Amino acid sequence: MLGGGAGRPGSGDDTGCPILHVDMDAFYASVELLERPELKGRPVIIGATGARGVVLSATYEARAFGVHSAMPMTRARRLCPQAVVIPPSRGKYSEVSEGVMEIFHAITPEVEPIASDEAFLDVSGALRRLGTPARIAALIRAEVVARHGITCSVGVAGSKFVAKLASRYCKPDGLLVVPADGVVEFLHPLPVAALWGVGERTEQALRRLGIQTVGDLAQVPPATLQREFGAAGAHLAALAWGRDDRRVSPHVPDKSIGAEETFAHDVDDPAAIRRELLRLSERVAERLRRGGHVGRTVSVKLRRADFTTITRSRTLREATDVAKEIYATSCDLYAAAGLERVRLRLVGVRVENLRPASAATRQLGLGERETGWREAEMAMDRAVRRFGPEAVRPASLVRPPFDGMDL
Repeated sequence: MLGGGAGRPGSGDDTGCPILHVDMDAFYASVELLERPELKGRPVIIGATGARGVVLSATYEARAFGVHSAMPMTRARRLCPQAVVIPPSRGKYSEVSEGVMEIFHAITPEVEPIASDEAFLDVSGALRRLGTPARIAALIRAEVVARHGITCSVGVAGSKFVAKLASRYCKPDGLLVVPADGVVEFLHPLPVAALWGVGERTEQALRRLGIQTVGDLAQVPPATLQREFGAAGAHLAALAWGRDDRRVSPHVPDKSIGAEETFAHDVDDPAAIRRELLRLSERVAERLRRGGHVGRTVSVKLRRADFTTITRSRTLREATDVAKEIYATSCDLYAAAGLERVRLRLVGVRVENLRPASAATRQLGLGERETGWREAEMAMDRAVRRFGPEAVRPASLVRPPFDGMDL
């Protein structure tokens, strides 16, 4: 294994290692610090300030106190009371994410984004033009810093699984090459929880069997693992030896697009719930249009104060990316659920059964104009991109939003 820390690229035998996993370092926090350079070196937490907010991101100075993403903000503040808390501003993150993905696509068309701040790349086709995988990884890191002022960590390996682990273990601002003949040496000392699919319960079950490390797991006969864990046992046995045949899939279509909101306080006011459904419908419709999608199935998620979650869905006659139609359906589903006077902790809106907008056709109703709500909402999109997220919005939303966390 060969690696690099901040600014020091890894080198060595990367033959047969065309898979890169690129992961931005504390992405949302790093983007916020671009406008607040005076906070660099200090513990900073990005998250909603309400009592039920969760941590979206944290600088490594805050992580040293045990703060991590998805942690309740109340606990994060107890662990690191001196941290500076910044509410999330998602427009910035999308803009930087798109710029980073442009860098990746300039290297290779074989890019598989798995989040706004990370992606797999297969650089096999770029080796003759740009050099070895490690050189390409160093180039990517330099371009991300030069164009966007943030850092990333890159794992280089022969498989997606090992490349992702490598990027994790060279953070922050690092580059780690795991040679094809060094996979076992890299994997076996790691804790068994490092493997994909090993959550808290599986880890506890493995520890009861005396399995502490990946190396321990590798020595267990696959038949024993299958007897203990079913089909997952064969998966664990393969990963323990670094076997992962999955290819980088650059054209994986979105299956659904949605947005959720956890309220700062339980809400039982139907008018307030409908306002939130409108806000979420606007957000989902904008994401559909930005991605070039339309969808036929609209669903709502309604979580009670006791954490009981109810989902309702309806398939429309025609696919849509119009917030007005998504909102009307969401309100109907909310009413049909019979929860209009029940205290809710969370609501969500999702559109499924997606297809490319370019392939969709729409039958106009009698007396309906050829241009209407969709064109108006597209004009709103352009205004928001130019003037910011508060530039245009429905009148009923011109009031302070709920102090919650968009998950």
